Amino acid sequence: MTRVRVECFTISLDGYGAGPDQDIDHPLGAGGNELHQWMLPTRTFQQAVLGRDDGTTGVDDDFASRGFRNIGAWILGRNMFSPDRGDWPDPDWKGWWGDTPPYHTQVFILTHYARPPIEMAGGTTFHFVTGGIHEALDRAREAAAGKDVRIGGGADTIRQYLREGLIDELHIAISPVLLGRGEPLFEGLDLRTLGYACVQSVGSEKATHIVLRRQEPTGT
Repeated sequence: MTRVRVECFTISLDGYGAGPDQDIDHPLGAGGNELHQWMLPTRTFQQAVLGRDDGTTGVDDDFASRGFRNIGAWILGRNMFSPDRGDWPDPDWKGWWGDTPPYHTQVFILTHYARPPIEMAGGTTFHFVTGGIHEALDRAREAAAGKDVRIGGGADTIRQYLREGLIDELHIAISPVLLGRGEPLFEGLDLRTLGYACVQSVGSEKATHIVLRRQEPTGT
């Protein structure tokens, strides 16, 4: 059965999944790069994203690696693809990742502004969905063909799916940094009432890894 998963989403100690003031030079907002010091050196990131044949192993790499297993489609918020707001100003922009994005599947991007699909090298195709989170999930499930759907972020996209109880499992990495402001992940959510419980907690030198899984909602 297809599951809906969040993997490797990192938040600061004060709960932010990205810093403020995202722009072309700061894809994760001001200070946001500090969040991912646990993941950048891992063998999974070095190989899957940078195409290098090296990287660290251990707890952090174990969690980075599981994030790519059995994934048949992705869903991303608009600003996980582009820093722009409003209508698309640059038709040549094809995402943060260059000609060969690390997804290698169908990727469904939530937006209010229609745009034709973009086929990239390595099997990634970006689709732009204007009908909201349910349409994106229906299309992603179909594209996944029995594999899982990964919700890649950002924080607002994950909150929308959590609020509807549509995410089956979340891996959250808590990085030992403070951002002060930015994009909060859990703001306005009662995860306990929504049915989520912590099923795993593992620490490394650079992060605390938490896995939340949805049970039956408590209704209280």
